[in-house]
Amino acid sequence: MDRPAGESGTEPAGESAGAVENAAFVLGLRARGVRDAAVLGAMERVPREAFAPLAFRDLARRDIALPLPCGQTMTAPSVIATMLAALNAQGARVLEIGTGSGYATALLLRLGCAEVVSLERYATLARNARSRLDALGFGAAMVGLADGCAPPEEAGTFDRILVNGALRDLPPALIDRLNPGGRLVGALATPAGPRLVAIAQEADGPWRQVRETPLRIAPLTPGLAAVL
Repeated sequence: MDRPAGESGTEPAGESAGAVENAAFVLGLRARGVRDAAVLGAMERVPREAFAPLAFRDLARRDIALPLPCGQTMTAPSVIATMLAALNAQGARVLEIGTGSGYATALLLRLGCAEVVSLERYATLARNARSRLDALGFGAAMVGLADGCAPPEEAGTFDRILVNGALRDLPPALIDRLNPGGRLVGALATPAGPRLVAIAQEADGPWRQVRETPLRIAPLTPGLAAVL
């Protein structure tokens, strides 16, 4: 059958290469144990390279952490995927601690969260993330400059809390922000390295589970940065 003029029947080379890279990226995550279909779909649709610093964009599809300004890091994709799968945040009001590049913020929105409030201690990172999210159509996220370990009262309470970093212990003030039936997912620093932690807010108080899942994730520093 004849094709309309200008229609070759094949994808442009750039689009074809991008589709191959997306498929390889997702297959790599599956090989590392990521099985949640919704999370994999979101990671296929949100371009990590758009959130990576320009000097490291060619490495964005690898399962490695990347440097960010202010001495911070962009967490490896498989780590983010593991945490998002444990969070199960579809339809939830979510508080994210540690905006970083804004990549995880975008993934939360792509997963169908009802609302995302993201707090970052570094003004530079908060500003850059806000700009990226707006440019890529994720303007629904609210990015604020604040100490995520002690969220401002006006932020209210949340169905889910994602802590993007390892802490020696999770602040009670943060756990208190969970709605009944809510869940917090983060990482605890242990002698064996950071481990995945999940906390659920039950009727008789918080229920906590430290899992054996190791996470290659940087420490999270409480407080608001005085500079940067």
